[in-house]
Amino acid sequence: MNAAAVQRLERYFQRIGDVLGEESRRGSFALYAMGLLGDGERKSVEPIAARACPDPGRVDAMHQRLLHFAVDSKWSDRDVRRAAAQYALEAMTRREPVDAWIVDDTGFLKQGKHSVGVQRQYTGSAGKITNCQIGVSLSVATRTEHLPLDFELYLPDRWANDEARRREARIPPDVPFKTKPQLALQMIDRAVQDGVPPGVVLGDTAYGTSSKFRAHLRSLGLHYAVAVAPQTAVCLLDEKGRPRGDARSVSDLALRLHEREGFRRCSWRKGTQEDLSACFALRRVIAAGVPQREQEPLWLLIEWRDDEPEPANYFLVSLPELRTKKQLIRLVMQRWRTERVYEDLKGELGLDHYEGRRFPGWHHYVSVALCCYAFLVAERARRFPPSARGTAEAHTQPLQA
Repeated sequence: MNAAAVQRLERYFQRIGDVLGEESRRGSFALYAMGLLGDGERKSVEPIAARACPDPGRVDAMHQRLLHFAVDSKWSDRDVRRAAAQYALEAMTRREPVDAWIVDDTGFLKQGKHSVGVQRQYTGSAGKITNCQIGVSLSVATRTEHLPLDFELYLPDRWANDEARRREARIPPDVPFKTKPQLALQMIDRAVQDGVPPGVVLGDTAYGTSSKFRAHLRSLGLHYAVAVAPQTAVCLLDEKGRPRGDARSVSDLALRLHEREGFRRCSWRKGTQEDLSACFALRRVIAAGVPQREQEPLWLLIEWRDDEPEPANYFLVSLPELRTKKQLIRLVMQRWRTERVYEDLKGELGLDHYEGRRFPGWHHYVSVALCCYAFLVAERARRFPPSARGTAEAHTQPLQA
C-alpha cells in the first residue's frame, strides 16, 4: 500500500474500533484483520498469531488473545458489519448507485463432524453433496462493484434442535432453525432497517421459488428478479392485463413458446473471447397459487441456451416497467457476480480457513473478513472510476490491498 492508503486503513481501523469499544478488542481486531490482509497462505488463528509475533516465546499468548477475541469476546457482529458496509458504500455510491441486492450461499468444506452446522449436504462450491457448512450471504452491487454486507450460518435441523450440540457449539437460545430463504430475509430486514440503498433483489431458485420469500420482499417495498423452479405455475396476461387461459408451469409455457419460435437471441456482456448470449422469451404473467391480495403483474423471463433440450433458467420479475429486454437480462445475470466475491473472500482473505467449532467464533471471523473486503472494495472504487474501465473488466478485477 502507498502512504495515503495506509493512512486510510488506520482511520478505517479507528472507525471499526469505535464500534468495538474496549482497547483490547481494538488491538485484537487490527491484528486479526492485518493477518487476513497479509500474504500468509493459511489465515486461521494460529498461523496469524505466529506471523504477528516476532518472538517465538510469545506466540502462544498471541494465539490465545486472538482466540478470545474470535470466540469469547462479546461484541456485536451486526454493528461491526454495518460500520464496514457504510464505509464501503460511501465510496461506491459516490461513483454510481446501487442497483441490485443479491442473496446466495456458499459451502465451507470440512473434514470432521464437530464444527457448528457441519453435515453432509449439497453445496454449489463443490458441485455435490459433501461434508460442509453452508453460509447464506447478502451483498449489494453497483454497475461495477460488489459488496458483501452480511452472512448467516445455516443450521441444519440436526444442529438447531439438538440441545447437546447447541450447548457445545454455544448457539444462542434465540437462534432457532431457519431455512435459507428465512435467513436471507433476516439479513434483508436488517439492511432495510440500516438504510442500505435499495436495489432489485436477485436470487437463485432456492430463494425465488418461495412465494413467501417474494411476498416479503414486496411488503418491504423491494422489487425482485429471481430464478424460479420449472414447475412454478403462472397465468399469462393479455394486452389489457387480464388472465387468459389456465395456469401452467413455466416449463410447459416455455415449450409452447419454443414451438411458435417465441425466443429471440440476446447478448448481455462481452466475454473473454466472444459475447455471452442465449435465446430469451419475455411474457407478462401473474403467479398462480398465491393469495389474490398478493397477486400482481410480473415479467416472466425464460433463458434457453444453444443446443440444450430445455431452458436453463426461468425468472420472475416484479418491476412494473422495463426499458429494454437487454437491460432486464443484464440485471438478472448480475447474480453470478457473487461467485467471484466468494472466490475473493476465500482465496484472498481466507474466509474458509476458520478452524473453530463454535457459533460465535464463526460469525466473528466472518465479520473481520467482511471488514477487510469492505476496505478493499472502497479502495478499488476510489482508484478506478467507472469511466476508466469497462463493466466486464470490473467484474473480473482481482481484489488488491
